[in-house]
Amino acid sequence: MRFRFCGDLDCPDWVLAEIATLSRITSIKMKMLCTHVTNDILGNPIDYEKVNKLTADAKYELGDVKASIAALTFILTSAAKNEVHEESLSNELQQLGLPKELAAALCKVFADKYTNLQKALKENTLSLPKIENTQWRVDYVLSSSHLREVNEPSVQLCLKTRDPNSNGLQKDSFTLSKDKFLVLLHELKQAYKAMDGIV
Repeated sequence: MRFRFCGDLDCPDWVLAEIATLSRITSIKMKMLCTHVTNDILGNPIDYEKVNKLTADAKYELGDVKASIAALTFILTSAAKNEVHEESLSNELQQLGLPKELAAALCKVFADKYTNLQKALKENTLSLPKIENTQWRVDYVLSSSHLREVNEPSVQLCLKTRDPNSNGLQKDSFTLSKDKFLVLLHELKQAYKAMDGIV
């Protein structure tokens, strides 16, 4: 079965296993635990001492606490990343076996922190430098201080890139042998083909 909060894929088995563990706490404690987890996602580390007290009556062991936090982190981040509405998330969690009142408590925290979660996920997404300019030249090396006769081309590349976080420019220069250049060219062609399939 496919779930929207999992990106229209099957729910991972380890998350399914933790649904039973999460079902052992009350809805009030679920709400408090989800608040701790969302705060952690937003950059405020979890206070495990408070979480241990919170889950003590459910007889959670240390492994249960960590697994529950991991499962809630997955659920909340995946739902935010896949732009799932709280009602859909609640229905899908109930289909996985989470009791209705616990799903409602989780979704209440999710709805309250939805915008902040999406913003935090965007800020923490891998962003690569953008290539602003490329300069190149091919040199034909006849000999070097190490070898009397080389007779091989070499490619001098200079890339100017812009860092997406600082918006600063950086210049990187390097030399490629003929074989390494051919590998780079092949990989770039493969990347362009893959991008054509995406766009």
